[in-house]
Amino acid sequence: MGDLLKGRVAVVTGSGNGLGRAEAIALAAQGAKLVINDLGTTSDGKGEDKGPAEKVVNEIKQAGGEAVPSYASVGTAEGAESIIKTAVDTYGRLDILVNNAGFNRDRMIYNVPDEDWAAVLAVNLSGTFYCTRAACRIMKEQKYGRIISTSSHAGLGNMGQSIYSAAKEGIVGLTRTIARDMQRFGVTCNVIRPVSGTRGFKEMLETKNLAEAWAKMWGKEIAERRLKQMLEKNQPEDVANLVVYLATEQADNVNGCCFEVWHGHIGIFVDPPPLEQVLWKDGRWTVEELVQTMPATLTKNKVHDLPAIFPF
Repeated sequence: MGDLLKGRVAVVTGSGNGLGRAEAIALAAQGAKLVINDLGTTSDGKGEDKGPAEKVVNEIKQAGGEAVPSYASVGTAEGAESIIKTAVDTYGRLDILVNNAGFNRDRMIYNVPDEDWAAVLAVNLSGTFYCTRAACRIMKEQKYGRIISTSSHAGLGNMGQSIYSAAKEGIVGLTRTIARDMQRFGVTCNVIRPVSGTRGFKEMLETKNLAEAWAKMWGKEIAERRLKQMLEKNQPEDVANLVVYLATEQADNVNGCCFEVWHGHIGIFVDPPPLEQVLWKDGRWTVEELVQTMPATLTKNKVHDLPAIFPF
């Protein structure tokens, strides 16, 4: 075990499986004391099960670390506050919050029911807000804290994921402002866009004919290459060590940043996104001028059918 996080206390939401589990184990391996939060739902947010959180707690303890479970839902203010309270009541403080809890229900926009919209946003976006708000109240008094939230490349636009895209890109905007709200208190807030073959991804392959859908969209060769990357190379453990780094004192200067991470790859986005090109005139543009000017300038290379957002 390392000691980069010795004496630090961390909460990882959604840490019973996949990315959250790998992050929690990696944090514990560097000496952090953990609250393992997981409601134990299925990958589409249904049901409850204490087993996943308890299993990870036992893994950490068997490796010589300290951990306690939390089974509360991040999707309500009360649940989120109880998660943070578990850390303070158990260990006396909270230094690190990793917002990882989330799920998705894929549907084309014209088929999205109200209940799916509400449920996905409640856990992914509101859950990140509720947990972060509760944590910031503690970290503000401590004058120290590290917050790492989980977005997704889906936030850049992905077919059939309108709710998830909205929630995950909302997390990026939320992170930018929290970083500014909390910087004077010694707290940093950053966000990651991980790419990993998670439980939900594997279930989609098994139950929703994802491989066939990808082959139709991109052709068999590209689809097979991307599936191979996701299933054989991109593992949750490839993401975890970046989260650990962002949770350390050594990352004190890293604030309000957005990273992408997968097997062997860590990138940082330009933030805020720069303007590609600007049209300028002395006065207001008329519609007629825009009809004449835009196709040859700002929108010259734009296309109706958009490419996939996969970064590999």
